[in-house]
Amino acid sequence: MPADQFRAPSQLGAIYGVTTAATFLDLPSATLADGANANIAIFGAATATPYPSVGAYCADAPQAIRAGIANWAGARDHMDFDLGGRMLPDGVNAVDCGDLAIDPDDAAGNRVKITAAARALLDGGAVPVVLGGDDSVPIPLFQAFEGRGAFTVLQVDAHIDWRDEVQGIRLGLSSTMRRASEMGWIERIVQVGARGTGSARVADFDDARAAGVIFVTAREVAAHGIQAALDAIPSGANILITIDCDGLDPTIIPGVIGPAPGGLSYWQTVELLRGVAQRAAIAAFDIDEFMPERDIQQQGALAAARLVANAIGLIARQRAR
Repeated sequence: MPADQFRAPSQLGAIYGVTTAATFLDLPSATLADGANANIAIFGAATATPYPSVGAYCADAPQAIRAGIANWAGARDHMDFDLGGRMLPDGVNAVDCGDLAIDPDDAAGNRVKITAAARALLDGGAVPVVLGGDDSVPIPLFQAFEGRGAFTVLQVDAHIDWRDEVQGIRLGLSSTMRRASEMGWIERIVQVGARGTGSARVADFDDARAAGVIFVTAREVAAHGIQAALDAIPSGANILITIDCDGLDPTIIPGVIGPAPGGLSYWQTVELLRGVAQRAAIAAFDIDEFMPERDIQQQGALAAARLVANAIGLIARQRAR
């Protein structure tokens, strides 16, 4: 899909004082070097390690997510009722560093670029917010946290991503959480939203449980809410939040490759983010597995972008303390 189609002006945008917004919510554009000096820095990563059978099927997602919320860029400083105020409080700044130059035929190079970009931001004190890309993107993102302390991963996903390899590839989207479990700086993994069937075998689930993963299934969330997931996050932890768009119900984000009924609602996801922010420090946030060509009237792009806006707002409030 040509990027221009994600940036087309609309009459609605004019109401809010914006005609085009090439960056997320018209935040200042920055290089990675400049982003390192910000409080929060966004960058897009179209893929890391795609499977040969599907390729980089989420390559247009970063642009589509930006476009999904572009009509509201002129209202960025208005009242945000999800956050209870402006997205960015006084004294906190966020920038958009654009998209990394990703090559679907160079998986190793992609991983190096993603890790290097995140490291550069972290070295300067910025919190990285990553617009994926398929769900192989979190692996090199997590790699950037080596030597920076201990971290908890909170994943929202319909699938558990514990395959050791798929099609001979061990760093693809079905292996994300297994690879995270092998990183010595990841001390805890909480996975929320699993449901239906996917690529995982029973043995993969058993391996995850043996590794200490805490699962809160979509069925448990539907029956009892998100409290069990929040209870699994230690107070004061440093947390890496990764959201696979199919973790939400497909009526909310229809544009995914593996839809499954019964996922988290928008409000369950927002309250999960808010609850985590009240008890843990958000060290990074990424959102993945959005497939624009399967979206309906930019409905999923807007929902995904609103989750990003919520994450930015919560991180900003933590940085303002």
